[in-house]
Amino acid sequence: DTILFPLKIRAGVDIAGPASYFLDKERLSLEGFLSLDRNEKMAYVIEGGYLKYKYSQYNYDFRTNGMFLRAGVNFNLLKPEMSAGKYWAGIGFRYGMSIFSTEVHSFSSENYWGTYNSSIPGRTGIGHFIEASPGVRTELFKNLSIGWSIRLRLLISGGGSKDLRPIYLPGFGNSGKITNAGINYYIVWEIPYKTKKVITIPEVEEEEIPEEELNQEGVQQNNYPY
Repeated sequence: DTILFPLKIRAGVDIAGPASYFLDKERLSLEGFLSLDRNEKMAYVIEGGYLKYKYSQYNYDFRTNGMFLRAGVNFNLLKPEMSAGKYWAGIGFRYGMSIFSTEVHSFSSENYWGTYNSSIPGRTGIGHFIEASPGVRTELFKNLSIGWSIRLRLLISGGGSKDLRPIYLPGFGNSGKITNAGINYYIVWEIPYKTKKVITIPEVEEEEIPEEELNQEGVQQNNYPY
């Protein structure tokens, strides 16, 4: 059997980041992606975004902002006749890079001689990480889909010195941990650019052999005279 499978270019925006900003004014995250179907099973993906983060306590005020890029592939685990270019359930793999600037706007420390107030000027850094992202996506209207993905990240380099590490890494999250997790909710626009013929092999049920045609060893007997 042969089906016509539409290969698509996709552009998506994450709505979880802006939505969470209304609940947590300390973190603003904007993110989107572009993808290109290579075939009915695999797509190339590039993602990018911007993060602005600040964290304050009674004795210090930390701020960071920067951009991040992630690149990799998505694999669709659904059969072509099930996905039909409309549905996706699978997993993606990414390499990520974070370019950021960070500063301690002010901090204070108390000791025997009194209270010491100071600040640490801004500096730039580059962090690296990898991630796996299982998720699902479904077509809501023609060429418009929604979906979500879970982000399971592993930090390779935090981009900071031993004594001055960024609290929050754009694209990764809390850099005080080697592993981190997150979630994205996407609205996706799709543009079909090519139609591919995909051959599907239907499952064939094994034919049961009547017991009378089996010999004692369970091998089918023939009915020929020789």
